[in-house]
Amino acid sequence: MSIFARIFGWWQGPTLGTALFTRSRGREVGRDSLGNIYYETADGKRRWVIYPGETDSSQVPPEWHLWLHHTRQEPPTARPLVTRAWERPWRPNPTGTTAREVPRGALEAGGRRAPAAADYRAWTPEAPES
Repeated sequence: MSIFARIFGWWQGPTLGTALFTRSRGREVGRDSLGNIYYETADGKRRWVIYPGETDSSQVPPEWHLWLHHTRQEPPTARPLVTRAWERPWRPNPTGTTAREVPRGALEAGGRRAPAAADYRAWTPEAPES
């Protein structure tokens, strides 16, 4: 990676400033299954994440998101988040990938939506008003 990318290319990993700050003041708190590494300062006032590849905040699991935003004091490594029986497992945001969700009425899915209710009549400028 070039020095220009290390200084200004925040989307390609930590910048030089973030890397230096992490090395000098950061204390590693934990890692998640995606390879993200979480840090905080000694006083616990600043928390941040270093991504293994491109910077994508949708790659932060909910339990770590709560910790990063000071909603929970303890990191998930100390006190795991309780998952309710009705909750779906977390997954990264699939927008822009082949795993994205495509509703039935979307053009990409054929553009066919379910028929409207019987009392619905689409407006057209030529049709007389009733």
